[in-house]
Amino acid sequence: MTRTSVGHFVNETARARFLEAYDRAMELWPSPRRELDVETSYGTVHVHHYGPSEGEPIVLLHGHAGHPSNWYPQIAALGEHHPVYAIDTLDDPGRSVQRAVAAGSAENAEWLGEVLEELGLERVHLIGLSYGGWLALNQAVHAPERLASIAPLDPGGIEKVPARFYVHMVGGLFGMLAPRSLRPAVGRLLANPALSAPREMIAPLMLAMRSYKPSSRPPARPFTDEELGSIELPVLVLVGKRSALLRPRHVVERVTARIPGVRAEILERAGHGLNLEQPEAVNERLLSFIGAVGRQQQAA
Repeated sequence: MTRTSVGHFVNETARARFLEAYDRAMELWPSPRRELDVETSYGTVHVHHYGPSEGEPIVLLHGHAGHPSNWYPQIAALGEHHPVYAIDTLDDPGRSVQRAVAAGSAENAEWLGEVLEELGLERVHLIGLSYGGWLALNQAVHAPERLASIAPLDPGGIEKVPARFYVHMVGGLFGMLAPRSLRPAVGRLLANPALSAPREMIAPLMLAMRSYKPSSRPPARPFTDEELGSIELPVLVLVGKRSALLRPRHVVERVTARIPGVRAEILERAGHGLNLEQPEAVNERLLSFIGAVGRQQQAA
């Protein structure tokens, strides 16, 4: 499918309502937090920053249709010793304003590279969930110059998006209609942590579903064996055992066979939203991995 337009809200009233809910959702983050706008060839990219000014930076990329509040269980832990930047990715509802189509892999690597450059960030630990994981892998393939490592979490790009993923998404929407007291149980049944997430985080997602017209962005395409084999950075891949997107064992086998030196692990009792379902386990593994990368760099 050829992409010819960018996503947009149906009108300014809808956008204002979404942004009001978005701002409330961002209050889930610890304070203080600052917000930045970065100009790129593809539009204005909004960025949230938390943590110290010194240290190797961590950059977070949320999943499709998500927003930076989705990372709230990670921010305090990751930001204790690292500056943390969470990006409102282009093509998704948020405070970023897209003006040009990022049609393929090279264009997506370009706009993200421009964000890192404008922020003055080097030796970045790039962490992405779902489609954000695809963006992280894509950056490592096409523009790794500013990266220290990548950590794709239940990422797109390892295998074709299965039909069950779309069924899972529809099931989650119906789950939202259940009484609030029952939603956590339904969420556990579906391995969908959004059903038990704070209502502040869910509100902008629900508004966007009704009032945001997405672009014709296709599903995350699988990377070729040659592309995965070209990655020369340290890589940590975490996959939820109950993932609706991936076949966990197949993914671990493929990345282990193709990405040199990759660390790959299947997290028990976790589905596609593993950062929300198992935040302590995810935080521990991310910090352990980032610390090991830093020690390897110092020893080199």
